[in-house]
Amino acid sequence: MADHLSPDSRSPDLRSHDSAPPDAGTRSHDRRVAWSVVALTAVTVLIGALTAAPVHHPASHPVVANPSQDATCAEWGDGCRVCQRAEDGIACSLPGIACTPKAEQSCLRRVGG
Repeated sequence: MADHLSPDSRSPDLRSHDSAPPDAGTRSHDRRVAWSVVALTAVTVLIGALTAAPVHHPASHPVVANPSQDATCAEWGDGCRVCQRAEDGIACSLPGIACTPKAEQSCLRRVGG
């Protein structure tokens, strides 16, 4: 027992419908849609290429590798732990158990300078 039908065993109506070429109107519409997709893709790529790259503005304060060494930085952190410069020294918070620190520390609050 065959569960599927071979192309030749289908009814004559289906065989003639499958082999009929699309009419000119359908081909013209398909061609317009295809060219519209190509044009939209090209315009999107062109806009992306022509947009200006973000301008990097230099920091108003010199960049220091470690904010704890910068006397004007009163508070710094790495996204998990925050440190503050106090009169009696540096005090830092404890990080959360699931915290993932950033690669670099950044100054969060400056004083003076």
